[in-house]
Amino acid sequence: MIALLSPTAAPAAEWAKKMFTVTSHNFGTVARGSKTEYRFVFKNIYEEDVHVVGVRTSCGCTSPVVTQRDLKTHETSEVVATFNTRTFLGQHGATLTVTFDKPYYAEVQLRVAGNIRGDVSFDPPFVDLGNVDLGAGAERKVRVTRVGGSPWEIKDVRSANPSFEVMLSKPARSSSQTSYDLTLRLRPDAPAGYVKGQLLLVTDDPRATQIPMDVEGRVIAAVTVSPQLLALGSVQPGATVTKNVVVRATREFSITGIACDDGCLSCEPRTTPAKVHILPITFAAGELQGRIERKLQITTDLGEGVVPAVTVQAEVEQTAAQPADAPATKQSAAASAAATPAAAPVVAKSAVAAP
Repeated sequence: MIALLSPTAAPAAEWAKKMFTVTSHNFGTVARGSKTEYRFVFKNIYEEDVHVVGVRTSCGCTSPVVTQRDLKTHETSEVVATFNTRTFLGQHGATLTVTFDKPYYAEVQLRVAGNIRGDVSFDPPFVDLGNVDLGAGAERKVRVTRVGGSPWEIKDVRSANPSFEVMLSKPARSSSQTSYDLTLRLRPDAPAGYVKGQLLLVTDDPRATQIPMDVEGRVIAAVTVSPQLLALGSVQPGATVTKNVVVRATREFSITGIACDDGCLSCEPRTTPAKVHILPITFAAGELQGRIERKLQITTDLGEGVVPAVTVQAEVEQTAAQPADAPATKQSAAASAAATPAAAPVVAKSAVAAP
């Protein structure tokens, strides 16, 4: 169930800033030409819809992009800040200003900074794994070059991702540069989903002991759901209806749970691994009335987002007709803003964890 809190007075931009968990980021020291970006995530925690007009930057060293401009309650978006390592060198910083016009006007400032080294480069600029079939694994190579006659050594390569295995060749040295061939292997047991991480090159250079290298890709699992449109037909008020959904994959897996917006759908987990699971999905009408449509997301131990969403439809019979001229019971965002000029949007709070 969704519980709505009353509007509270707040400074003009504070309601928008509360949607961000992080508002600043330091890239550290990065290589020239490397792919360097950071994603500022924000979430609509309010009852009203949120709209982003745009985002601007104070410096050409950083290019910002908003991934989704319109957000309904509990939806998330990102401001992707890309450090322009190909055209800038040295220490740089930027202020990114995100502008909102709905439900009220506000601006939020995000800050980034970093140091771009001109003597270290990656070829290619990052580890691009591309699309990898689940269980297949992958291998990619990157040439790391440092220009300069003085000795330079990569002492270690670190990563927090247990699915990465890294090998580093012996250095190839000349009077003007030092080069390494770095090989990254994605383990075959890597879970399905997006791969987004970094390798940290630990060097003997006291000016920059760690240099990050981005890793991107996606592990794809061949998972099917049938049917993807689950039509329950006519349902009596307060009644429950159960129908089966079949989930298949190319390897054994477990069903860890299901999720929908308001909890009207339920199913017991299936912890015993199998290639095929038959799931009895139960719809509880409760106090719902009229045409109902919900998105059902099935979660598994194969990773996040690998099972296609199921659309569930039902027609719950109405107990009594409501007069056409019945007064509105919820004040609109515009009326609320007019009545309370400094009011913040209505915060939406869920009894269960929001997706």
